Amino acid sequence: MITKLRYSFEELSLSLHEIEEYMGFEKGLSPDPFPELIKAGLLKASFLCNISGGIKVLSPAFVDKTNNQIRMGNTTFSPGKIVTARLFHANSAALFVCTAGNQISEHSKKISTEGDALTGYIFDTIGSLIVEKAVDKMQEWLKNKMAIHGLNISDRFSPGYCNWDVSEQQKLFSLLPPRFCGITLSSSSLMNPIKSVSGIIGIGPELKQKGYQCNWCDDLNCFYGKIKRQKKPLKKSE
Repeated sequence: MITKLRYSFEELSLSLHEIEEYMGFEKGLSPDPFPELIKAGLLKASFLCNISGGIKVLSPAFVDKTNNQIRMGNTTFSPGKIVTARLFHANSAALFVCTAGNQISEHSKKISTEGDALTGYIFDTIGSLIVEKAVDKMQEWLKNKMAIHGLNISDRFSPGYCNWDVSEQQKLFSLLPPRFCGITLSSSSLMNPIKSVSGIIGIGPELKQKGYQCNWCDDLNCFYGKIKRQKKPLKKSE
């Protein structure tokens, strides 16, 4: 089963407070000029998005907890202990990709090159959150779709995170149609557009979404880890 999904920027309901939190501030406590720059960025971002995603469900999937591997057809993934443990009861799996499109990254780079690094950083952050929130909606769609058949899903996991080698993104993309959702992969396993996400979600009657156990992982670039490792908030009076 292959399904393509599209979202408008407005459907994501991205808020000022979510941007603040991602940047390391407590909600409502980002210092000037952040609040106004973020608000302006959110207004413009709706014109800089081409949000699309796709899901391919593969069955059966075999999870080998002893060797920390997941097999689908002739393809074997080695995502490591964390991912394998969380997908242990999966009997099928959904591979997914999602992108915010090229424009918002190009806009961020252009502004930064012109000397406004702060605004460029804000647009870069907005782009990251756009694709994460779009994948949240995709995951909810999959959850509801599987529930009809009495099945549950796991949390999602991506190559490059939870100690899963990013090079395995090559295997993941080999199981998807070429240029799926307009996303391509470089020889170094980086996606284009830059603001794109790929990964796997387990499917099975015994699976549960448990949330991310960040104490298991030492990845400093993880979206969820960044939220949990918030910097000490700055007071507006400081």
